Amino acid sequence: MTLRRWTWIFVVIALGCLALAAAGRWLLAWPDAVVGMWTGIGAGYLLGAALLALVPRWWCQHCDEMYAQPAGRRYLRALWPIMVGYSLTLFLSVWLVKRGIDSLPLRALVAVLPALMIALLMRAALRYLREIDELQRRIETEAIGIASLLVSLLYFAGGLLQKARVIDLDAAAAMIWVFPLLCLIYGIAKMALTRRYL
Repeated sequence: MTLRRWTWIFVVIALGCLALAAAGRWLLAWPDAVVGMWTGIGAGYLLGAALLALVPRWWCQHCDEMYAQPAGRRYLRALWPIMVGYSLTLFLSVWLVKRGIDSLPLRALVAVLPALMIALLMRAALRYLREIDELQRRIETEAIGIASLLVSLLYFAGGLLQKARVIDLDAAAAMIWVFPLLCLIYGIAKMALTRRYL
């Protein structure tokens, strides 16, 4: 599957989520929080589509070649059900926690359901990393290392600024954004390293 096709898939998913939010608002009288969640998911997919549309042609060609390899195809086949599962468990988790669960162990289990999907994603990524060639593995591991170090540094600096009362951030929100920030910096680092080595 080409990167351009992924862009259109993101657009279709975004429009579906936004249509669902509109139907929830005007036809189904959903609560504002549910409408806002579907609007946010739709906006996130639109942002993803915009970012994919802006990537340089050389990057599209590289990704198309990379995911045409057997390891890349296996990774994409594993990725789809995981991402669908993540979206569903995130929705279910937020909905159930907001409705109120009295049992603390059950509430904790429901709250971390989306993290289990991310664990499956990491397992698929590690399997992909083992199956690719030496140069691509070097690019991937360097990108992962750069992302991990930069996000750790940012999180550490943020903690120091919070302790010194220079900034005041919600700790839960900061923790939730660690993984998406890791993914974003990993993607940027991977692009730069691919351009350097290839």
